[in-house]
Amino acid sequence: MAKRKAEEMTSAAAAVVVEENVGGATGVGVGVGSVEAHPYAFHVSGPRNVSSPNWRDLINSSWKDGNYKRTVLACFIQAVYLLELDRQENKTEENALAPKWWLPFKYKLVQTLIDERDGSIFGAILEWDRSAALAEFILLRPSGAPKAVLALRGTLLKGPTIRRDLEDDFRFLAWESLKGSVRFKGALDALKSVTDKYGSGNVCVAGHSLGAGFALQVGKALAKQGIYVEAHLFNPPSVSLAMSLRNIGEKAGIFWKRFKSMLPSGAEIQAIATEEQQSIASSAAPKQWAPNLYVNNSDYICCHYTDPAAATAAAAKDDSNGGKENVVPDAAKLFVLSKGNQKFLEAHRLEQWWADDLELQTIINSSKLITRQLKSLYSIPGPQQTPGNQ
Repeated sequence: MAKRKAEEMTSAAAAVVVEENVGGATGVGVGVGSVEAHPYAFHVSGPRNVSSPNWRDLINSSWKDGNYKRTVLACFIQAVYLLELDRQENKTEENALAPKWWLPFKYKLVQTLIDERDGSIFGAILEWDRSAALAEFILLRPSGAPKAVLALRGTLLKGPTIRRDLEDDFRFLAWESLKGSVRFKGALDALKSVTDKYGSGNVCVAGHSLGAGFALQVGKALAKQGIYVEAHLFNPPSVSLAMSLRNIGEKAGIFWKRFKSMLPSGAEIQAIATEEQQSIASSAAPKQWAPNLYVNNSDYICCHYTDPAAATAAAAKDDSNGGKENVVPDAAKLFVLSKGNQKFLEAHRLEQWWADDLELQTIINSSKLITRQLKSLYSIPGPQQTPGNQ
């Protein structure tokens, strides 16, 4: 068992070494004379059938379409990869690649998240650009479009960022947590700042691969405080995440069992409960945080989320408890892409998530890993976040 686990961790560690080739931004600026001819220019490798916002969005917002939202958020993460590569290659505002990945959607860059150890860009905050929208007669922000998005990239094996990226990769694999990273604190502070400014319902966090690991952990950290931010995680690492919250989850289960043992029981007491009391109990229940996970079955970094054995084991455990204990309904929305036997690099690429022929299966709360990771959120309610202005 120990040998098998060691082999699994070793293969996952080896996988992150090639992650530069799967972010969709590898080799930017190498041997290319202009942005227009570059293979990763937005008009070359970006989505084909996604339109920019227009006045029609005031009537029927494109952001209410899950495919549109997934595509745009993936583009924002791609922009973060390119922000770092633009920085490494000293590109100017005139020939930078990154802005083309957010400008068509009427967003603007307001902050870059910089790793103070090497100066690399690992994340960015993009906000709705009201001025750009008004210039095209879009008077209001479309319904469903976030006021601010925190986008976090994965690993880049290029230039000065390689050491720190790999350091966080192995931190995740070895310690099953990213909380000791400088980037975790930077991402958490940035996300908390924009939620304080706009309200949690107007903010979104998105990440790819290692960035998805950060996004999940900072989102969960805020959820424990009662601040629920919409999260979209592309190819999130599952080997370490499957174990990172196991102890917390088990303690939550023990706490719940003890709590239940202290509750009054019996038919007489149950008959006393009125409709009003049930309503109060329902309103006191904590709001659920349900991140969106995008997983490719051929990507062995994230495919454990769809492991049938894990899902079956979770169901069996629930049945043994009468189907009532430690159940987190709709814990996450899991979108699964299956294209047969794909090579790992292809299955882990960010650009697959804006492909025209993308066909996803939607699975709700069928993964033991998701339940294990998130069930600790619902044992002790946190304070509720005050909504910002719409």
